[in-house]
Parts: sequence; structure tokens; C-alpha cells
Amino acid sequence: MDEQYPAVCTMPAALEDPFYYLANFRRVLDWLNARYADLLAPDEQAFIDGFARLPQPAQALLVRMIMRKGELFRVNRLNYAEIGSTAEALQSLLTTGWVDDAPLLTLDELFRLFTLNELQRLFDAPRGLRKSELREHLAAHDRPDTLQQWWPHSEECVCALRLMPLCDRLRLMFFGNLRQDWSTFVLADLGIHRYETIILDEAARGFRCRQDVDDYLALFRCQEILANEGDLQRALAGLPATALDNPWIEARRARLLFQLGQHCERAGDLPQALALYQASGDPQARVREIRVLERDGDAQQALQRLEALDPQALPAEQQQQLQRILPRLQRQLGLPVLPAPRIAQARIDLCLPRPAEPSSVEWVVLEHLSEVQAPVFYLENALLNSLFGLLCWEAIFAPLPGAFFHPFHAAPADLHASDFHVRRAALFQRCLARLDDGSHRQAILATFAAKFGTLSPFVHWQALDAELLDLALDCLPPAHLRACFERLLQDIRGNRAGMPDLIQFWPAERRYRMIEVKGPGDRLQDNQKRWLAFCATQGIPVEVCYLRWADTPA
Repeated sequence: MDEQYPAVCTMPAALEDPFYYLANFRRVLDWLNARYADLLAPDEQAFIDGFARLPQPAQALLVRMIMRKGELFRVNRLNYAEIGSTAEALQSLLTTGWVDDAPLLTLDELFRLFTLNELQRLFDAPRGLRKSELREHLAAHDRPDTLQQWWPHSEECVCALRLMPLCDRLRLMFFGNLRQDWSTFVLADLGIHRYETIILDEAARGFRCRQDVDDYLALFRCQEILANEGDLQRALAGLPATALDNPWIEARRARLLFQLGQHCERAGDLPQALALYQASGDPQARVREIRVLERDGDAQQALQRLEALDPQALPAEQQQQLQRILPRLQRQLGLPVLPAPRIAQARIDLCLPRPAEPSSVEWVVLEHLSEVQAPVFYLENALLNSLFGLLCWEAIFAPLPGAFFHPFHAAPADLHASDFHVRRAALFQRCLARLDDGSHRQAILATFAAKFGTLSPFVHWQALDAELLDLALDCLPPAHLRACFERLLQDIRGNRAGMPDLIQFWPAERRYRMIEVKGPGDRLQDNQKRWLAFCATQGIPVEVCYLRWADTPA
């Protein structure tokens, strides 16, 4: 590895340590202090400094609460052997103000915290009611109060964690997303998830400035409002109004504008949908913009927008959609319509008995076509993606700036960025060159052995074994693999799916064919049509199998 990427410790805390979760949390705080000191808000820096001064039992109890679900806890259920006295640890936390032992509780919060029997005692409620019925019975009493006010004679105590927004910001800064949480450490410690070891320098970080963090959180809140409440105006009000400087956060903003446009389009608000699509830089927005103009009866402007686009600058999915829209607009405007080019499609027609036990049509066809000398495998997207991931491992996991910034990346952060391939062009070329000199087999098998089980955005470990790899590499011509891998690199998001369901090998003849299976009433999806068309242009053997059951009319 180049000297410009000095190694840092990425080993997780050992689970034998009863305070393993605390060690992991401290590790995150140290990581943030080392890499993001200039981005930390005063309250975040004060938390990191104050946390270090707490006694270990108080630190441990706080981390246990942070890693649990929710922000309200019954104190008598916060019992951990390694911490010892919960009361003493809690007292230290109360003095910081990070935990409140007299929070106001709504009726719904009481119902989440206590059992039905406890609630019946609390409210002296009639017996026989279900919890939902008791909640409805008490609807008039819904006023926030402390537990002691709700239940004066109870010995219970409820405390509230007042740190979750701050901890979520710190978690975001560490992971670069809000999908990953503290369980990531445990899954890695247990060996359930294995991550590629990336050598990171001390400057490796996902956010360049504080505004990046604020912008990410603003977009996240807008997405939550749209998903949970469907309130378009509230979502729009929180959306950053102008394009953002950070490319990957701006891509998130563009995607959200596109989703808001879809929301308006489904609601029939075409002018608002059009405005949102025009403001979005997402490639799909250009097609939807044209489609909205068409729906709104402005075929002339729709055609002008379509003709102004450079199809080659768009992903294949959008090119395909434009090819469908163009003839419609031409017909609406009375213009000549050129027939769409048709690609010959090899097909298999099967009429088979319906299986006695429920089974997918793919497995039915596999069992029918498979022979000892010509086995069939149901691998769909797994095989070609995996071979690509194994051959190009070093390019995919190259520690380029902005690609990796913590030890738990299953994929580079810029995997779906428009310049993902461009930034690594020389590395990918070096990997693909192995297909030309015949060294690809050794490289793929060596990576399979060395990296087995390590998370990858392409490799489907559960679908692979050494025997299958040998068989595939015997039968798949390197030229076909190169063509498929180059297509993947053109549009990773769009081209990772849609590959034919089955693959059949004739090892004695070193040949193969791929088979897309369609059951009764099933049709080819757009991404499948694109792969079939691609295979036809490359001379890759592929057939579409149309299956019908013998007990149904032809």
C-alpha cells in the first residue's frame, strides 16, 4: 500500500471485555476528536470532554441507554452486572443534565413503558379491557405529567435520555450515514459481518465542513416528513433551497427533489411536479419532466426537451424510457414515426406439469433442463456480479479520498457517483487486463480464498463455491466477461440487476448459455430487456424460456 495512507488501528474491541460496548463508544469519540475537531459544535465537544470525566460505571450506563431503543427507560430495568449499582451510576448522569429522572410522560408513553396489569392498577381501570381499549377509555386524561404525578404511590422511576439528537449527529459524522448504528460494532466483533481492512489516513472523513453535516440532517428530516407524514409543504420548507457544494450530499438533495416531484405527480399537481423535476439533478428527473409535459398536453415542449437531451449522457434505463416516449410524442404531433429496432430473441417454449409442491418457475425449469453433463444453476445476478467483484477487488476498495472514512464500509461511499469509474479508471483497466492475458482465473480464485465472507457490494458469497467458480471460468469466455464487466461500470446502480435467471454449462465443450424464465402471465422487465439486448449485440448466448402449465389451455 502506498506510504501516503499510513495505517491506523481498526480492530474492534474484544467481546471478552464486559465493557466492550463502552470501549467501542470511546473509540468513536476518539475517532471524531482526531478527524472532526474543527467540525464539532460546542455542545458536541462539551459532551466528548464531559464524558471522559465521568466514572466508568456512569459512562457504561449512559452508553447502554444510548444503544437501546427509545429515550425513556424504567430504571429498575437498567440492570447490568458489570456496572454494579445503577442508582450510583445514574446519579452521576443526573448531575450532567444528560439524563432526566422526572420527565413529562404522555399517555402513549405510559402505555409503551408499562404492562396492561400495571396500567390497570395505575388507573383503577375496569378488568377485561385490552390495552388498546384501555387507551381509548382514558383518552380524556391525555396530559403530560411526571410519573409521580400520574402514579403517586408507585415505587417505579422513569428516566429520559436527553442526548439522542446529539448522539445521532456524532453517529452520522462517524458512519457518514444514519443507516448504520452501534450494532455495527457488535456484528463485526462477533464475526457476523466482516469488513475489508482499509488503510485510512488521519484526514479521512466523510464531511468537509459543519454545513455538510447540517445539510445532511436537513435532507434526512425532509425524507422522514415525506415518508411518515406525507406533508409535502413541510418537507419542502426544510429542504436546502440551492445546490450544495458537497457532490454526494447534493446527489441526495437531487434524489429527494425527484421523490418530491413523484409525490406531486401522483397527487395530480403537475405544475409543482414539473418545477421539482426541473430543479433536480437526478438523471431520472429529466425523463419524468418530459412525461409530465406530455401528461399536461404540451407534446411540443415535451419533444423539444427530449431532443435537447444527449442520450449518450444518460444511463441506459433513461435512454430506454425516452425511446418509448419519442414515438408517442411524434404521433401526437402528426410527425413521421420510425419503427423501433427489433432484436431477435432466442426462445424456449415449455409446457410442463404443475409441481405437486409449491416451487418457483425458475426451479421447475432448472430441474427440467439440467443434465449430468450440462448442469443448470439458478444464480440470477449473483454470478456475473461476483466474478466482477472478485476480479476488480483492488479497484473497488482502493482508498481514494472520500471513498472510505471509517472501518465499517461494505462498499465505497461513492459507489453510485457518476465519477466512480473515472476516478479508478487505471485501476479497473489493470484488473480487466487480466482477462486479456489469461491471468484472470488465478486472480479471481486467489481473491475468493483470501477474502471469503468479507462484505462487498458485488460478491454474493452464499451463492459461490470453488467448484462453481472453476466451472464458470472454464466455460465463460474472457471476452464475454469483459463486455459484461464494462457494462456494469457504465451504470452500476442500473446494471447490477436484470441478468438472466439461469445459467447452463457444458464443461466438456467449454460453452454455456443463460436463460431468462417467464412463467404464465409474466413479462420481461425493462432491465431484463436491456440485458437481453446487450447480450444479443455481444454474441452472448441467452434465451428466454416461456413456461406454461400442462393443465392450462394453450
